[in-house]
Amino acid sequence: MPKIFHDFDLANFWSDSDCARESYVEGMPTAKLIASIEKELGVRLPTSYLELMDTQNGGIPRDCCFPTKVPTSWAQNHVAISGISGIGRKKLHSLCGGLGSKFMQDEWGYPDTGICICDCPSAGHDMIMLDFRKCGSQGEPEVVHVDQERDYQITFLAKSFETFIRGLVNESVYDTSASDLKNDLAKIDKGSFSTPLARLISGCSELDFGPILRNVCRKLTMDKGCFALDADELSRLVYDIQFYLSSVSNRLKSKAAFLEEYPTIIALGDGEFCTGGYALDFVDDWLIDRLSRGEIISTPAGLLVFSNEFLRALRRKLREFE
Repeated sequence: MPKIFHDFDLANFWSDSDCARESYVEGMPTAKLIASIEKELGVRLPTSYLELMDTQNGGIPRDCCFPTKVPTSWAQNHVAISGISGIGRKKLHSLCGGLGSKFMQDEWGYPDTGICICDCPSAGHDMIMLDFRKCGSQGEPEVVHVDQERDYQITFLAKSFETFIRGLVNESVYDTSASDLKNDLAKIDKGSFSTPLARLISGCSELDFGPILRNVCRKLTMDKGCFALDADELSRLVYDIQFYLSSVSNRLKSKAAFLEEYPTIIALGDGEFCTGGYALDFVDDWLIDRLSRGEIISTPAGLLVFSNEFLRALRRKLREFE
């Protein structure tokens, strides 16, 4: 009968999955195994942790998020865990498993002031640790988040493992997709264009590219649920628009010239109408494809432009968004 978690719903704490069984869940820990693991790690494992492992020795909880008062590399207001290490050596994510605490400290440089108890979705770039700095190796450790990407920055989470477990919440608490979509659509419909984009649009009088671009991006965002450009058909159409505008106004002489200008137009532009980031591979693949198909050609003057045939097809397509 649980003593520490007697008033906690342990029956519904763990989530069952192939991943959990294959990488986390060990057999029930014996006193001998616990003693050998503690000796290897050089610490006394918290009683609350041992009690939780008696219900299931390692695994993936249903609730995998813990709120924070400060931003982390994962989110502005919480961290997330992928699973909780079990007591053992057999499973990959067990305390002394292949990707266990010793490995993360020896190979990844995590501090030796505690032990890694939970891994995170970043695949090693941040971890949840039991921190023994204040209490010593035989005391009750605090729970901290350690961020490898930020020079192993330590963020306090909870005064004990029990408090940490009781504080876990479901990821649905932080689902902001509806409000994010609303904000994205607002900046697409009314947000200011970046300085380079506004200049490119004003330099091309053939079509009213402002409303066309907004309409293309609105449909793209509604389809995806967010304003992001990658490899889908509408993203490629946005690349086409940016290239055409640049070829008219800037007289592009090379592939590199367009790729250098690309981030300032929409991805990381100084206007409100921007995605806030980009993946260069998607743009590069689009450009290589257009060149290989002869849809982007080089003029006798050495300028890159769309072929006449492709440009006619593009104009027809864009008129659907007027």
